[in-house]
Amino acid sequence: MRVELEGVRPWRHDLGHCLHATMGVLLGAHGVDPLQVLGAAWGFGYRSGDLRREEYYVPFGAESLLGAMAPHHPVSSRWHCPADAESAWTEVREVVADGRAVAAAVDNFHLPFRPAYRDVHTNHLLTVYGFDDERDEVLLADPVPPRFQGAITRAEFAAARSSANPEDHDRDLFFTRNPIGERWLEITVGEELPAWDPDHVRSVIAANVSALENDRALAAGGLTDDGTDLFGGRKGMARFLDVAAARMRAGDDPEVVDETFVVAGTVLAETGVHADWLAAAGQDFGRPELREAARRVERVAHHWSAVRIIVGNAREDTAAATEALEKRATALLADQDRALDLLADCV
Repeated sequence: MRVELEGVRPWRHDLGHCLHATMGVLLGAHGVDPLQVLGAAWGFGYRSGDLRREEYYVPFGAESLLGAMAPHHPVSSRWHCPADAESAWTEVREVVADGRAVAAAVDNFHLPFRPAYRDVHTNHLLTVYGFDDERDEVLLADPVPPRFQGAITRAEFAAARSSANPEDHDRDLFFTRNPIGERWLEITVGEELPAWDPDHVRSVIAANVSALENDRALAAGGLTDDGTDLFGGRKGMARFLDVAAARMRAGDDPEVVDETFVVAGTVLAETGVHADWLAAAGQDFGRPELREAARRVERVAHHWSAVRIIVGNAREDTAAATEALEKRATALLADQDRALDLLADCV
């Protein structure tokens, strides 16, 4: 039996990672514009200690990654954790045979089309959209460069899914030491998606601005920054950066590099995609003020990219990078406030 689902197209954002790319592919397969859904949210929220060493990590997304990424839309996702390797393939095969593409967690080390093949272990996420029983192949879609859409052997796919994802050497950074566990994920898209119109854009912007200004984590059901473990909204963002700088200055906390790098990556992706969402809204609805806000939000994304570079290169001496992080945080928060002012005027 051979199944190859139609409507599976590559989608990615330059500032996103495999999570945004895979969710975009799955949303597109449901006939939904990925940018309109994934680009709507813009905020900040993180609970200390919640970090998972996964490239497909997003704060407050343990139960529903897609729900945490797209709180303005009736969409959700659910992880499945098979009992063994046989059921891991059987479950995925049955869902795909039923006409639904799914996502699978993998280790890049075992995938022949990834640059890390047989070199670096790291968590990754991609789409499964078909199979060929006679050829014993699986059809995968992975828009992350170098971009791949086609078949690999089921044995290669099984090895990537069952990997312990070990940290073998000093080039296995950030997304290792977390077994893949043969997990797979499916999404649900509600029937009543909001229309892409000026009213929807205004309501989304108003909700985002309110959450940021009132120190709430939008995707976490409105949890408010508590001054300790929960970082929410604009105040939580500033406090998160202050705490990271203090931990780096102390020089005795190696986990601060991974934590700051991974959390900053999720904010970078959301910010970059939101900038394009604003630009698209400004273009579609003839609102130049939204295009100007998009440019300001894009500057904030640039700052988050710099934060990742600063901490990513600080593993050997975190204290030496503290001044650079503090300067970047000051510039980031200033541009964040300017963007919020512009967006508040757009409502």
